Amino acid sequence: MYHALSTNLLLGYHGCDEAVGEKILAGNKFEPSENDYDWLGHGIYFWEANPERALSFAHQQVKWGRVKKPMVVGAALTLGNCIDTLNEQSLQALSQAYDKLVSLSASSGNPVPINEGGTDALLRRRDCAVVMTLHKMIKDINHPPADSLRGLYQEGGALYEGSGFFKKSHIQICIRNPDCIRGVFRLL
Repeated sequence: MYHALSTNLLLGYHGCDEAVGEKILAGNKFEPSENDYDWLGHGIYFWEANPERALSFAHQQVKWGRVKKPMVVGAALTLGNCIDTLNEQSLQALSQAYDKLVSLSASSGNPVPINEGGTDALLRRRDCAVVMTLHKMIKDINHPPADSLRGLYQEGGALYEGSGFFKKSHIQICIRNPDCIRGVFRLL
């Protein structure tokens, strides 16, 4: 289920508030996100090879009152045991986790969460619940835990009429194991 074909370092970019970014650059650890709507579950989020998208995300957070002064922190990352949504085995595992979530929801009488938040479904509660269910399934069989997740997201509407390209397409990485963050750097 884990994708291990890319073993080299890759660059990720974390959009945040300047105060947070300066603390990270000074040696403090990243704080993992644990929202129930995080697309790839709980962890530390990076935009793969896309500092501009990380910065536009940080600017978007200003509008929502979560960031005062936008900043981007760069990081050298390894993926370790990676659930990669561009990998067929990982997609099959996520499908099985969805089936398990549906079964658990039916037996408990709780509804399966839904993705919502406009045309881009920015609040990915269902996706988060599926990923968290997969992590539990992995733990239950004593399989090594996932260090990271990687996902391609087509967001922002079509780039032009009839386009298969989207205005805000990106690859996002969620680091669950902080040891996969090999170093951080300041963008000039």
